[in-house]
Amino acid sequence: MEDFIKDDYTLIRGDVIEVLEKKIIDESIDLIFIDPPYNIGKEFHGEGTDSWESEGEYLEWCYKWLDLCLKKLKPNGTLYLMGATQFMPYFDIYLRDKMTILSRIIWHYDSSGVQAKKYFGSLYEPILHAVKNKKMYTFNAQDILVEAKTGSKRKLIDYRKNPPQPYNKKKVPGNTWYYPRVRYRMPEYEEHPSQKPEALLERIILASTNPGDLVLDPFAGTFTTCAVAKKLKRKSIGIEIGEYYFEIGKKRLNKINSDTKLFQID
Repeated sequence: MEDFIKDDYTLIRGDVIEVLEKKIIDESIDLIFIDPPYNIGKEFHGEGTDSWESEGEYLEWCYKWLDLCLKKLKPNGTLYLMGATQFMPYFDIYLRDKMTILSRIIWHYDSSGVQAKKYFGSLYEPILHAVKNKKMYTFNAQDILVEAKTGSKRKLIDYRKNPPQPYNKKKVPGNTWYYPRVRYRMPEYEEHPSQKPEALLERIILASTNPGDLVLDPFAGTFTTCAVAKKLKRKSIGIEIGEYYFEIGKKRLNKINSDTKLFQID
């Protein structure tokens, strides 16, 4: 294992299960964002492929780190879990007895590259939003408001209210989120086959943490979660097994200062 520690973030290179067991304190994390290998055969810069011998072996491995993540989450903590569409039902069922699932979110995006010709290609990824305590958790609705098109554009009046009032111009987002995928030559791009947009993490971190809270990403990749957390004045821990991406993470976080802006998607 290798640690890279600064005042507001810690980057750890090592096996996720070993690091969770030995390095992360129980009930110390406010928010965990999990974007694990999907078991669909992607290559990670010559340092491995996300492929297991069987679906059973893959799920057994996933359940191990999921259980550890739950131990590390504070009693009022929040967890977001991404996954391949074919595995998300297993994660959903597994977590139902351990947490309260508040939302089942769909992140969707435009098509790119070679498209399916004999079936309907996948243009979305599912995200579970779950909490340990359904009566005590962070959700900063006012920080993630988006345009309510009915109210702001159509300028309709709600006559059910007394006196009648215009519809709200802002609302909390629903559970279908559109953000473009991170592609080559985009400002935030790093060389990774499944890098997530900063704007996606911005919404999650703003909604489910407060400044100074601690965010954990056990599969940090290019350390987008840690980068966004730093820009939003949260603390973070990122775990990554690959040396190449670990070095990218150190350089990426080192470039961020108090004036660095997020790559906001309107």
